[in-house]
Amino acid sequence: MASLTPISQSQSLFNKTRCKIPPPKSLASPNLGSDFLLKKSSVSIPRMSTRVPMKAAGVVSATTAEKAKKRYPGESKGFVEEMRFVAMKLHTKDQAKEGEKEVKEPQERSVTKWEPTVDGYLKFLVDSKLVYDTLEGIVEKAPFPSYSEFRNTGLERSAKLAKDLEWFKEQGHVIPEPSAPGVTYAEYLKELSEKDPQAFLCHFYNIYFAHSAGGRMIGKKVAEMILEKKELEFYKWDGELSQLLQNVREKLNKVAQSWTREEKNHCLEETEKSFKHSGEILRLILS
Repeated sequence: MASLTPISQSQSLFNKTRCKIPPPKSLASPNLGSDFLLKKSSVSIPRMSTRVPMKAAGVVSATTAEKAKKRYPGESKGFVEEMRFVAMKLHTKDQAKEGEKEVKEPQERSVTKWEPTVDGYLKFLVDSKLVYDTLEGIVEKAPFPSYSEFRNTGLERSAKLAKDLEWFKEQGHVIPEPSAPGVTYAEYLKELSEKDPQAFLCHFYNIYFAHSAGGRMIGKKVAEMILEKKELEFYKWDGELSQLLQNVREKLNKVAQSWTREEKNHCLEETEKSFKHSGEILRLILS
């Protein structure tokens, strides 16, 4: 049986026989102690942090803030300017220099290329009166309190159209009943006014403001073609038109101040429907 050497003696033998490895020449300096060598040879592994650096966090916050503060065309001047901007884009180049829409319908061509008829013009006036009767009745009833802001603005057209239709009757013309485009639009306005004030006021704005601009130009050209330049009451206002329009702009901007951004966008999105219905009534002039 082999003898067992005591552990203390084995350890002593090991200490005597192990090799000593001299340090590299570059480190064998009398001025460098063992503490220095230990420090130089130790490896420091930084801990990983999951926190976003303060600078990066600031960039993220700024980006989020920029998105939240996104500016819409015309927004700095008030919501009516946003409405105007959207409306102008839906015109053709013939109708407005800001227009982007391609000409697809007869009434979208330049008025100088139109071939209006008296019977068609009468249909247009009758359907227009139905729409204005409806608008003025809704504002008077005011299913939403904000509508009352738009009573007696001076832009009302119903009474003026009544005078014009009476004049045509005196000239021997038969006044037709409202046709499908006017009836459909009037019913749509009634429905909107009861449940969707933002969409309704989009139509209110576009109907009155479009008539005060392009509508006047159309009336003048048509009168030259078929009415011996007769100026209808439909195209006359009591008072300074520019001031009447400015008063309504201010009221619309005031009402829109209480709307969320989503409600404003919803109002703007209704513009295309307003143009569609108005265009169908305008087309009657050429029928």
